[in-house]
Amino acid sequence: MALTGRTALIAALGALVTGLLMPSTTGLLLVNIPLLLAILGDLVLAAPVRRLHFTRSGETSVRLDEQASAHLTVTNPAGRPLRALIRDAWPPSVLPPGGTTALTRHRLTVPGGEQRRITTALQPTRRGDHRPDRVTVRSYGPLGLAARQGHHRVPWRLRVLPPFPSRKHLPAKLARLRELDGRTSLLTRGEGTEFDSLREYVPGDDTRSIDWRATARQSSVAVRTWRPERNRHILLVLDTGRTSAGRVGDIPRLDAAMDAALLLTALAGRAGDQVGLLAYDRRVRASVQGRTAGDLLPAVVGALAPLEPELVETDARGLAAAALRTAPRHSLIVLLTTLDAAPVEEGLLPVLPQLTHRHTVLLAAVADPRIQQMTETRGTVEAVYQAAAGTRTQAERTRTADRLRRHGVTVVDATPEELAPALADAYLALKAAGRL
Repeated sequence: MALTGRTALIAALGALVTGLLMPSTTGLLLVNIPLLLAILGDLVLAAPVRRLHFTRSGETSVRLDEQASAHLTVTNPAGRPLRALIRDAWPPSVLPPGGTTALTRHRLTVPGGEQRRITTALQPTRRGDHRPDRVTVRSYGPLGLAARQGHHRVPWRLRVLPPFPSRKHLPAKLARLRELDGRTSLLTRGEGTEFDSLREYVPGDDTRSIDWRATARQSSVAVRTWRPERNRHILLVLDTGRTSAGRVGDIPRLDAAMDAALLLTALAGRAGDQVGLLAYDRRVRASVQGRTAGDLLPAVVGALAPLEPELVETDARGLAAAALRTAPRHSLIVLLTTLDAAPVEEGLLPVLPQLTHRHTVLLAAVADPRIQQMTETRGTVEAVYQAAAGTRTQAERTRTADRLRRHGVTVVDATPEELAPALADAYLALKAAGRL
């Protein structure tokens, strides 16, 4: 049971009247007994809360920072009308800024035997799965003096997907891909390319591409054209250990790596390659394997949505073992991890030969643009120390990248905004060279 502000106001006025006009026990009884009877009658006439039925509807998934709506349908099976204040409690991280209280509370009237729908506006600011808390109902009587109160559990799940801002680069990368695949056949043959078609020889063609058997069957010289191989295997490996929790600008490194992984997934899927995903720190956090081209990107997006960095040191040996178990023979393994000297030298380098022996390895890391800004600061003693620290950090990353390249690893080191297109360009370069 809950009493309203109206009841408190009437009680205060009654106490004032009693104190001024009838300062006695009789006066108290004359004022409070009618008020108490009115409260009890109002409570009896209020619609019951436990008998209400609730159902949910609305979006089940939405991209980060986009708007969504959660609908709650209230059914009143009782004969009395429901005059209620309903609080549909959602986590603050899925509500628009500044609207936590106002947007989750709804006043409505539901006649007996009817139903009404209320809508809560959502605007998530964090990835992952978000579930509402209980629905609290306060059912008022006709006088507005007292209310019945109770709550219901109405399950629902809203999955907040990664934002994928790099999708704006996809048309340009697909245009580059069309130049590499069979729609614009290559004039020269690279290692690992596939035969596409025959055409007539023109001056300037590579004589190694002349098909002498086809030439013997016709009156003109025929040359073979080639296209990059399709149906290659690509495994995206996301390091979800402690280094992925570091923030670069406004986002964690893991979110920038996810954006790059999504662009590469979309591009490689269009190229006809088979893409898999593995998220690992000390155990497998997410895995996507064996999906068709149409289901690939939604499956990867869904697997990435609930991932959060784990504040543990990544087990490099376990990561390498999981990648070798998952990747078929001769795959492109894309490691989305760090270029910090200690984790690479102590963890990744000792196990790197196991990966490069069977696979082509590409490592992509998120660089902090603040480091470059630090190297350019001057004017004060503090600025000089910052410049020295930034220069040293850059030198360590360059040295670490050079060590990886000596092991045959292709390294992409770029800022969060540039990482996704740079990784896509590296993939297209490997594909053009026939190294997949």
